[in-house]
Amino acid sequence: MSTANSPTGPGAKPAVALIAGPTASGKSDLAVRLALAHGNAVVVNADSAQVYADLQVLSARPTEEEMRGVPHRLFGAWDGPAACSAADWATAAREEIAAAHAAGRLPILVGGTGLYLRTLLDGIAPVPPIDPEVRAAVRGMPVAEAYAALQAEDPARAAALAPADTTRVARALEVVRSTGRPLAHWQAAREGGIGDRVELHPLILTASREWLGERCDRRFAAMLDHGAAAEVEALLARRLDPALPVMRAIGVREVADWLSGRSSKDEALAAGQLATRQYAKRQATWFRNQPPSEWPRAHAEDLLQARSIETLFPNLRLT
Repeated sequence: MSTANSPTGPGAKPAVALIAGPTASGKSDLAVRLALAHGNAVVVNADSAQVYADLQVLSARPTEEEMRGVPHRLFGAWDGPAACSAADWATAAREEIAAAHAAGRLPILVGGTGLYLRTLLDGIAPVPPIDPEVRAAVRGMPVAEAYAALQAEDPARAAALAPADTTRVARALEVVRSTGRPLAHWQAAREGGIGDRVELHPLILTASREWLGERCDRRFAAMLDHGAAAEVEALLARRLDPALPVMRAIGVREVADWLSGRSSKDEALAAGQLATRQYAKRQATWFRNQPPSEWPRAHAEDLLQARSIETLFPNLRLT
């Protein structure tokens, strides 16, 4: 991911703050604290579940009370039947950031979807449309066979992937077979990123697995007790394609199984808590390894204390 140095002089780049990390780490609250400390900011969602209007409860989207009067953008902005891709979100985020800068406001990106952030900052690889026949053939291969083929056709990419990573192995193989060029070629030609046009003030939240797991468990239990069932009932009533992202969000299947009698409430609770913890672990791994090493990190546990915003964002002008 790109980063930007703090500029000086008349050609200074407009500032963008970024708060990222795993689910349940306190990002939303910190974003509001930063916005209030700045005095003229807008929070822009970078979470792939919180973009959907249908997922107020299960995505832990901030309530009006939690927003504390701070403008929030791209929260609940997509209707469930309209899948929001990383490219879709990045386009909308660029527009919100530009509007904030035009109004003299600080945009604060907040979320845990690494692909969204990478697409916004670094751009998107201009991979041509994949031949449907190639895609069908590749997606129908056992992962071991696909990985062996990738080793022969794109050995560099194969070496960077786990042999059992079905999704990424298939993607790399279909790209090289359909376009005649490896995925790395297209990734090197990324376009549309804003990382080199803004003064980025990033902060990555980290947390111990035990602390984060307890928060994940407590939050999912609260979801079941405060509207998750009604939310899933309304979603199921729309009879949407089960393959849509909104239908695959954590908690939807677990609550649906409970509502249909396929499981008990306690079983839905345990399954949802496990899925949330597993997701948080994947996010934590991504944010530990993918962002630039010079991006500041902060322990989420410490943020519950009275740690000042100024110490977290020392180069950002605050009121």
